[in-house]
Amino acid sequence: MYPTRQPEAFTARLAPRPRARVWLALVLLLAARAPASAWWPEGHAILTRAAIQAVPKSLPAFFRQGGAAAAHASFDPDLAKNRNTPSLRDGESPEHYLDLEYLKGKTLPVTRYAYLRLCARNSLDPSRVGLLPYAVAEWTERLAVAFAEHRRWPNDPHIRAKCLLYAGFLAHYAQDLCQPLHTTIHYDGRVRADGSSPHTGIHTKVDALVERLHLRPAELAAGQRITPAARLMPAITGEITRSRALVDRVYTLDTKVKATGSTWTRAPEAVAFGQERARASVRFTAMLYATAWQQSARVKLPAWLQR
Repeated sequence: MYPTRQPEAFTARLAPRPRARVWLALVLLLAARAPASAWWPEGHAILTRAAIQAVPKSLPAFFRQGGAAAAHASFDPDLAKNRNTPSLRDGESPEHYLDLEYLKGKTLPVTRYAYLRLCARNSLDPSRVGLLPYAVAEWTERLAVAFAEHRRWPNDPHIRAKCLLYAGFLAHYAQDLCQPLHTTIHYDGRVRADGSSPHTGIHTKVDALVERLHLRPAELAAGQRITPAARLMPAITGEITRSRALVDRVYTLDTKVKATGSTWTRAPEAVAFGQERARASVRFTAMLYATAWQQSARVKLPAWLQR
């Protein structure tokens, strides 16, 4: 059984996560500035294009040339958190975060349902804790299966399109994982004594950095050394650990990062942080692409499958 609902601290996580309210505020702010663009979604597109450019040449040419299609799909996981599609929103929202503090140092299982059983044994609601590492792992493996189809039918345009669609979804979750505030209960200000969030707006500020710094895909891809992971889940949990270690650093930048207004004095610390996290996001995403391609060589497609 999951614990009885607590006041704001618990009900805020059982309902779709308050990050959606931050997103709405971001959209309203942006509408006055540049209606045709968005900050963090455009950041996902920039990072995804860079990751496609950074992958090794051993990946198929169509994939290395498909940055535009993958970038287009990278918006979709956030589109799914729509209040007019409540079932989809309820299932999608926890895929974007993992609040590690609730797990109290417990090792993440390799698969989603093993994790759900871990949560049940410890009276934790998984939608409160989050499911981000499983979104990353499962989309990596979906891409591996699609790549396996491409190996058998290399000229099939539908399979190519599917690979790039999956790559866009995978990119979104991988890049969320590299934003430190997606790995902690302190996702939008330090939590209060009762466990509720103050919603200070720092999450939006950090999400805006990739676009506000005018980072370019070619620059983010340059010099990246991409090798496939030997084991997928340890690679994912290792990246979570690195991201989570930067939470305190994020809070030292709160006054140096602004999400509103037409002018922004670029504090060197904020610039360095934004660039480092962007490059880490590109490297992690490209590594997952390379891992999926390597894994696809071992995927055995069923005999009944004909394309």
